[in-house]
Amino acid sequence: MAAHQKAVSRLLAALVVLASLGAMQPVPPAATATRIISLVPAVTEMLYAIGAGGRLVAVSSYDSFPPEVKRLPSVGALLDPNVERILSLKPDLVVVYGSQVDLKAQLARAGIGVFDYRHAGLPDVTTTIRSLGERTGDSARARAVADGIEAGLRGIRTRLQGRPRPRTLLVFGRERLALRGLYASGGIGFLNDMLEVAGGTNVFAGVKVQAVQASTEQILATRPEVILEIRAANSAFPSGDRDAELNVWSALAAVPAVRSRRVHFLFDDRAVIPGPRVVEGTTAIARVLHPDAFGANAGRQR
Repeated sequence: MAAHQKAVSRLLAALVVLASLGAMQPVPPAATATRIISLVPAVTEMLYAIGAGGRLVAVSSYDSFPPEVKRLPSVGALLDPNVERILSLKPDLVVVYGSQVDLKAQLARAGIGVFDYRHAGLPDVTTTIRSLGERTGDSARARAVADGIEAGLRGIRTRLQGRPRPRTLLVFGRERLALRGLYASGGIGFLNDMLEVAGGTNVFAGVKVQAVQASTEQILATRPEVILEIRAANSAFPSGDRDAELNVWSALAAVPAVRSRRVHFLFDDRAVIPGPRVVEGTTAIARVLHPDAFGANAGRQR
């Protein structure tokens, strides 16, 4: 349970931070970065996607993709950056969250460049990739990656055009074997945007926050037609627990999604990390909502 709650807390903390920051701000041009540290898993993935991964000298303690990052030193994360370790690695660029004010000040005093990560919604993924490419000297590759992501998302929209859009409760955290401490996507942010592209209608679309702590009364009132619980891959339920976790929802038998047995679990990093794999993550969500449009294989749904 502790590991499960830790994963939920990490995602919730990231959403709260991102909600307070707004969109990515332009960064000034600089010389090509040769020694990069990333404290943001989404940006780590972007660096590899644009061809700069080989210049990474350290990553955050939560990085897991691509597999090469496991060979790099970890230097903390959003709440616990190891400043001494970071400085000892002599980076010329450190990717930080916009909220890490103290760390940015320390890096500035040391003369180390900063890429200030200020992500908000799904469109900001490609904005960030293009800005990152300008900062690292990989502009052409970054533009190509961003263009490909935008084309992929348009392709999903086109495939689902004209189909009914089921009212969906997108849950990214709750207590194990209970409907307590339940957090769902609100009407802004990349989770809401991915759901919309994937052909769903967020039942909390009118609540303009990234995370809604939803009560059972609110869920009954919104009457979702689909309930989708979405988590990182390492948060998957232990073997044999899936049926028990599914049965938790039987307490809300009046909810259409429960009555029609449209409660799903999706454990897939691509759907919870706003990085270069968002097309794959959005497709995974779309396969849950519209399985007939994508064939029988529902990706990594469990």
